[in-house]
Amino acid sequence: MNSLKRFIKSTAGMVFIVTVLVGIAVHIATGNFFTSYNISTLSRAASFAIIVGFGQTIVLLTGGIDLSVGATLGMTGGVMAYLMTAAELPFGLAILIGVVMGIAAGVINGLLITCFDLPPFIVTLASSQVVRGIIFILTGGQSIYNFPKGFRVLGKSVFEIPVPIIIMILVIVVSCFILYKTKCGRYIYAIGGNMQASYLSGINTKLMTIFVYAFAGLTASIAAIIMDARLNAAAPTAGENYELNAIAAVVIGGTSMAGGEGKISGTIIGVLIIGVINNGMNLLNVSQGMQKVVLGCVMVIAVIMDMLRRRSEKK
Repeated sequence: MNSLKRFIKSTAGMVFIVTVLVGIAVHIATGNFFTSYNISTLSRAASFAIIVGFGQTIVLLTGGIDLSVGATLGMTGGVMAYLMTAAELPFGLAILIGVVMGIAAGVINGLLITCFDLPPFIVTLASSQVVRGIIFILTGGQSIYNFPKGFRVLGKSVFEIPVPIIIMILVIVVSCFILYKTKCGRYIYAIGGNMQASYLSGINTKLMTIFVYAFAGLTASIAAIIMDARLNAAAPTAGENYELNAIAAVVIGGTSMAGGEGKISGTIIGVLIIGVINNGMNLLNVSQGMQKVVLGCVMVIAVIMDMLRRRSEKK
């Protein structure tokens, strides 16, 4: 009972309650929210965002930020699509190459940040443009369609359970294990709390920084795999604004942009409220322009919530 009260009073708990209330309001207005089809659609879409959000969570926990995850998703998805179609490689090998490229993009971000002491914001913003440019050059700006049947299974269901949900659960388990059961996880929280103190205590802060950005590249690649498989298509613009949605969801879920504070469960709840808001606006036939306005306001509110929370803790 005490743990339930603490959850309700927490940021994640309040966000969860708001999510449920928004869902109820949309269902009352449209009658279509709590249907099996809509919940299935919402859960599949949320699986992509949650997987990308985990990578962003771990980066933010160290006090960094990654604005390239959306572009990395688009690049790895496009590379895999190109290799399976134009190059006619087996889809397993195409997946492996795509994942390696995603991780490599993250490693390069980490190296630039640590070796040259560059701001993560600038590095990842620049790399997002480079990565997005690579996929436009590779595909000629055109979408790629019609992937092998075996690959498309990753976007369907097994025993009526969507494969993207299964993959998402596996990523949740791995992420929780890293953060809560390993020294690596303790180091991530320590670095976010105080980078200098962590370095002086013997933590290899440079290596850990490279690791978190590599992990963000990995999660973006995994999301690209199931997105390509579900849509049976890869567009060079895939993943646009995913980094912004991920940051908003992670911060709404209680992860501090200053680092050192946050949980995986909070990220899941944050992604759900963003997904519910977007889904609700689609059901209500809200224009794309207004949806962007609402999302922007939600992001501002998320940052304000984070600032107010940190100020109250200092008092």
